[in-house]
Amino acid sequence: MATLGDIGVAATINILSAFAFLLAFAILRIQPVNDRVYFPKWYLKGLRSNPLHTGAFVSKFVNLDFRSYLRFLSWMPAALQMPEPELIDHAGLDSAVYLRIYLIGLKIFVPIAFLAFTIMVPVNWTNKTLMHSNLTYSNIDMLSISNIPIGSRRFWTHLVMAYVFTFWTCYVLKREYEIVAAMRLHFLASEHRRPDQFTVLVRNVPPDPDESVSQLVEHFFLVNHPEHYLTHQVVYNANRLSELVNKKKKLQNWLDFYQLKYSRHPSRKPSLKTGFLGLWGETVDAIDFYTSKIERLKKEISMERDKVMSSGKSVMPAAFVSFKARWGAAVCAQTQQTRNPTVWLTEWAPEPRDIYWNNLAIPFVSLTIRRLIIAVAYFFLTFFFMIPIAFVQSLANIEGIEKALPFLKPIIEVKVIKSFIQGFLPGIALKIFLIFLPDILMLMSKFEGFISRSALERRSATRYYIFQFINVFLGSIITGTAFQQLDNFMHQSANDIPKTIGVSIPMKATFFITYIMVDGWAGVAGEILRLKPLIIYHLKNFFLVKTEKDREEAMDPGTIGFNTGEPQIQLYFLLGLVYAVVTPFLLPFIIIFFALAFVVYRHQIINVYNQEYESAAAFWPDVHGRIITALIVSQLLLMGLLSTKAAAQSTPLLITLPILTIWFHRFCKGRYEPAFIRYPLQEAMMKDTLERAREPNLNLKSFLQNAYIHPVFKSVEESESDPAVEESDQEPVLIPTKRQSRRNTPLPSKQSSSSR
Repeated sequence: MATLGDIGVAATINILSAFAFLLAFAILRIQPVNDRVYFPKWYLKGLRSNPLHTGAFVSKFVNLDFRSYLRFLSWMPAALQMPEPELIDHAGLDSAVYLRIYLIGLKIFVPIAFLAFTIMVPVNWTNKTLMHSNLTYSNIDMLSISNIPIGSRRFWTHLVMAYVFTFWTCYVLKREYEIVAAMRLHFLASEHRRPDQFTVLVRNVPPDPDESVSQLVEHFFLVNHPEHYLTHQVVYNANRLSELVNKKKKLQNWLDFYQLKYSRHPSRKPSLKTGFLGLWGETVDAIDFYTSKIERLKKEISMERDKVMSSGKSVMPAAFVSFKARWGAAVCAQTQQTRNPTVWLTEWAPEPRDIYWNNLAIPFVSLTIRRLIIAVAYFFLTFFFMIPIAFVQSLANIEGIEKALPFLKPIIEVKVIKSFIQGFLPGIALKIFLIFLPDILMLMSKFEGFISRSALERRSATRYYIFQFINVFLGSIITGTAFQQLDNFMHQSANDIPKTIGVSIPMKATFFITYIMVDGWAGVAGEILRLKPLIIYHLKNFFLVKTEKDREEAMDPGTIGFNTGEPQIQLYFLLGLVYAVVTPFLLPFIIIFFALAFVVYRHQIINVYNQEYESAAAFWPDVHGRIITALIVSQLLLMGLLSTKAAAQSTPLLITLPILTIWFHRFCKGRYEPAFIRYPLQEAMMKDTLERAREPNLNLKSFLQNAYIHPVFKSVEESESDPAVEESDQEPVLIPTKRQSRRNTPLPSKQSSSSR
């Protein structure tokens, strides 16, 4: 039988692990040699200098100030000191709102835990139902709803508390949705000028035998948006060119290294072998070798670039169209352009940093097929993963296995081994099984063809959440119940099996507590240690770093990782809401996770992570929706659980809760979600008016004309002229059309009259 002692051993192991990680971080972060690993964001902002360049030789690598070691927890208050407005300026709205998810966890679960332990735990504890049953249970289960006898009036307590917990959660969610929506609108209103505020992406431009895509786009917007159209940039399929440019960058890096080496030792010209990894082959002059390779690659890049710019096949039926004002862009992005709703599709352009350029070259008509393929692949990935989940659950419920495999009992019953297996191994095994999943899901999202990094991350996050819900949560309950009550299943009638499952669901809290401690406590502490980036940085710095640019790339801090972090948080919301009424003993473990994670990730956002894009918290409706889903799941599971407990009088009253929760979600969706998917015309006009008053001579065209050119064109030699740039330097005029039907098209615009 699992005991509180087993949980105590697991808690001890994980607390010691977390403390060891935090202590190691406190020591490593103050060493000068690790400065770029733990404070890369300040280096990227140019606000921190390398301590290795100053002081005595030893002090360049080791911190000799022993007083700093006594302040090893000083990073915690420092992480909390920066006010939220300053944090938004420093790291962006996405990062600040991401931290609010952890705060919501604390706001929801701290009051719920207080009520649960003062009201529900005494109600559950003062029964002896499990002691007189044949079920396998732990001391923790004595505090759960499983310990209440069938048909008891005490279930009314759980019913009332389910209503209280639901109303409190909805109140917190509504308040947060309101705050974040206001933060988003304020951020957009006060933000500096950005290209995406004036630009829309138009896709599925219909083919025309007489005109190029560029001519067609210009004609269309001069006719239909004559007062606001400014310029456009067609989308090129430059993926092959991008590969060549990246290859040239790597070769240039090696050339810089050997030239630097030669400048330090002019008496010795560097050489290398041309064979595999430089281990064998002909010995040649390294500088001449890389110079000749780069020259050949330059010619290849030039030819490929000319091919892309001149060939009509390289132009995709899409374009970035920029307008003279935010108002014009808002009207275009949020309206249907033609009678046919399948062509001239417009949407807000992502900011240039957010664009995933490789997917812009995917034909729009193939996106539906791609998404169907991925949907099928995701289905099989999700359900075949049940096999390792079942294996993990066999470790978590060792008593059930002992009954089926009694020859293992002498080994398993050794106290230390049993406590380790039950308290630590299941959580860490599940964590290992999930380690490659985010990369697989991100590859799936890229194959589907989403054009922005933020959309890729949101899609991956959705899939990761569904996967965890089905496999980690439902899979653990179903397979765990089968293993735990294996003996009962084999010796009872089929009619009694649902009752056994209903009793066993609360008893899975033991497994989830160990998972929270491994993933939530030790995992978050391991996050701040940054052990993997630390090792990779020093390995790269020792073996691969040849130039200062290499050192900056080795220092790459990465981003928050919304596609993995947010679904993981949502799993804790799901566990907390499901077990709040069923097994309240789990709640303190979740509260510790939210508190520790908030401090840790605040520190990481301030000092480490460098967000690649800014979506102005566009992900918030997904966060809200997933918490609502968790709330509804908790209500349905409680309803099913009470139905197995013969609580016939109280169960029907629970039907109202999901209905009220869905109504609340629809209310929030209608009231607040438009702020995240549309841009109010009033806000756009106010912003435009203020900008014209402050900068009456602003040359917006020069600001926008290069914003949406493929980065590969910008990275090609600056001495070469860019046809795309030259074309956009001219004022937009109506290009003479070859079709008679368009020669008499009325166009009451300045451009039209000047061109005629």
